[in-house]
Amino acid sequence: MSDMQQLEFFAIPSPCIGVCESGPRGYCKGCFRSREERLHWLKIDDQTKRIIVKACNRRKQSWSRKQGISQSDFHGGEQQDLF
Repeated sequence: MSDMQQLEFFAIPSPCIGVCESGPRGYCKGCFRSREERLHWLKIDDQTKRIIVKACNRRKQSWSRKQGISQSDFHGGEQQDLF
């Protein structure tokens, strides 16, 4: 049973972070989804959503490298005080 699939119990949440502005290539500057991916998010199946989320992560990493931003600037940094 080496080809066992992981069970998914929860819906795939939207990667939207509330920065809804298209960049020059048509991808959202906040979540890195295409216009079609954003438009049809609620209508697509979870497997397709997983593929889109992985693509968004690759797009974000590529953009970050081009901007000279390390992933630690996004993750793993010290949490800011809210007050």
